[in-house]
Amino acid sequence: MSTGIRKRIGLSLHNRFRKNEAHLHKLNYLFWECTLRCNSSCLHCGSDCRKDNTIRDMPLEDFLRVIDEIVPFVVPEKVMICLTGGEALMRDDIEECGVELTRRGFSWGLVTNGYLLTGKRLDGLIRSGIRAITISLDGLEQNHNWLRGSANAYQKTLAAIKLVTQTENLTYDVVTCVNRRNILELGQIRELLVSLSVKKWRLFTIFPVGRAKNDPDLQLSDHEFVHLMEFIRDTRKEGRIMAGYGCEGFLGEYEMEVRDQFFFCSAGIHVGSILADGSIGACPSIRADFTQGNIHKDNFMEVWNNRFEVMRNRNWTRTGKCRECKSYKYCEGNGLHLWDPATCEPVVCHLERIEKGQ
Repeated sequence: MSTGIRKRIGLSLHNRFRKNEAHLHKLNYLFWECTLRCNSSCLHCGSDCRKDNTIRDMPLEDFLRVIDEIVPFVVPEKVMICLTGGEALMRDDIEECGVELTRRGFSWGLVTNGYLLTGKRLDGLIRSGIRAITISLDGLEQNHNWLRGSANAYQKTLAAIKLVTQTENLTYDVVTCVNRRNILELGQIRELLVSLSVKKWRLFTIFPVGRAKNDPDLQLSDHEFVHLMEFIRDTRKEGRIMAGYGCEGFLGEYEMEVRDQFFFCSAGIHVGSILADGSIGACPSIRADFTQGNIHKDNFMEVWNNRFEVMRNRNWTRTGKCRECKSYKYCEGNGLHLWDPATCEPVVCHLERIEKGQ
């Protein structure tokens, strides 16, 4: 890793901060995977959602019971609730959920593909107290529709983005899953988003799990990954739109150059989740291997306070190629959604990709 002395000092201080935060483990972000139903069939879906998913939606009262378990132990105003899926807007009780969360003092938002975000639906969400929306745009028309498995996905997503940019007092961002097909049109996507007055743009790479595991079009080469880092850094310097790379891995020399903070996988430290079947987890991208309990038999806060050690003390990840890595203390095995229990190594090492791709 080639970094300057100031960045190395910053990384060392951040390492201490991360360990302290793991010790305190204050819950400040909770995902609810409120449905596995979806109105698209994305090639990269990690949860393998389906339009006719056989796992029925969790009753709203079950989720609100968990929220009431949480209330005595947190300051609700400091905990963000994010509704995700599947496609959250396929539920017709999202507004009712929002009213109840707002009444209890929580801020809340949702992640959507935008298909169902009409003006009428957005008005209802606003009245219900929604504070934030994330919309996915994964390329220009041909590539977005290809990834989303729908011929009209692009137009519906653009219409949704236009709606949120015209809505006052709503925090929003656009997220793009970067792959081999859309990486060469990132500049055009940037210009499109700037023309739509989008201020914040998050870019992710697609990790090889779920449907994306065996599709070569979805995985960037090492050289393309470096190109993405350079693109984000240049876009941030330009200043017309605040671009940032996702939180998924340690980036060596690009730390603090392509996002606002040093790498910190806060799964199980600050971030918790309730999955569609009631499983208690952390980041929803981390599936069954790291499940800590289930709301149908466990008290959420008891689980949060007394389990999750596998995420809060990650010394167990110092194995395989991570064992001798000089950057391990900054990375601790990468994001846990990239960890493969079968090989006891991360399926992707971002630092390795950067070193090979330069």
